[in-house]
Amino acid sequence: MTLSSVRHETIASDRAGQRLDNYLMGLPEKPPRSLVYRIIRKGQVRVNGKRAKPMQKLVTGDEIRIPPLESAKERAKTSEVTQQRWGDLLRDWQIDQGEGWVAFDKPAGLAMHGGSGVSVGLIDMIQAQNPSWQLVHRLDRGTSGIVLVATNRNALIRLQQAFKERTVEKKYLTLLSGRLQESQIIVDQPLKKIKDASGQHRMIVDSTGQTAKTIFKVLELFNAHTYCEVTIETGRMHQIRAHAAFINHAVAGDERYNKNSAEKGLNRLFLHAHQLTLPEPDAQVIGSPLPVELKSFLDRLRVH
Repeated sequence: MTLSSVRHETIASDRAGQRLDNYLMGLPEKPPRSLVYRIIRKGQVRVNGKRAKPMQKLVTGDEIRIPPLESAKERAKTSEVTQQRWGDLLRDWQIDQGEGWVAFDKPAGLAMHGGSGVSVGLIDMIQAQNPSWQLVHRLDRGTSGIVLVATNRNALIRLQQAFKERTVEKKYLTLLSGRLQESQIIVDQPLKKIKDASGQHRMIVDSTGQTAKTIFKVLELFNAHTYCEVTIETGRMHQIRAHAAFINHAVAGDERYNKNSAEKGLNRLFLHAHQLTLPEPDAQVIGSPLPVELKSFLDRLRVH
């Protein structure tokens, strides 16, 4: 059976205890992490005939269904023109670097990974230039701003641990619908992932969910909006968007959490990751200014 066809492998005793994602990344084709997570998420990988999670621990005798995978040689066929274009974009987006990490300013609309109808994501572009670099954390596709990428394994472990222990300070800029009545609002409500009637994943406040804390600090009030700096003490999926909707002040341009959202002249989600403060030994503040399209929208609000 060739490497380009579906195949089944049985887990030997010396591979027992290994995570599914790590097992797949160790295959002869050396698939990138982004591809591994994509095929697992789409259910193309099966363990004993069932869907599985990337972190599932394998046991002796498990049968793994593996779909066709691109080999490293096939990935290298990406056109030189595309490679050059991606390289130029990444140089434009790079905003800072430190010991073992690089910070990029991700534009809104760019996914973190390819898959689910998205041809290419930020990490795919990065790994086409530097195959060993890995994402430290993630942003929603519609959110712009700072993304940290580790350039070596030690930095990846160190920085991911810092995010897990909540020693990285994360601040965002957002525009909420309506006028907040207080200068600061703290939302300390657990969030749970659900799938809505349209089949989209979203987060809701639910007592059985994961802890989540968001602090909205008012920067400027408008007739029907509030411009805020947001600090999140946790990092749940859609956390700011879900907590904003919970207090009935959805993020401007957020069609998933506010079906009636229709800010004229705003063609994206008004949410930007504008500052990360790293703990020791980095002890560095990384900043990203508000994108021009969001700044322009605020300027229009100021004259009306």
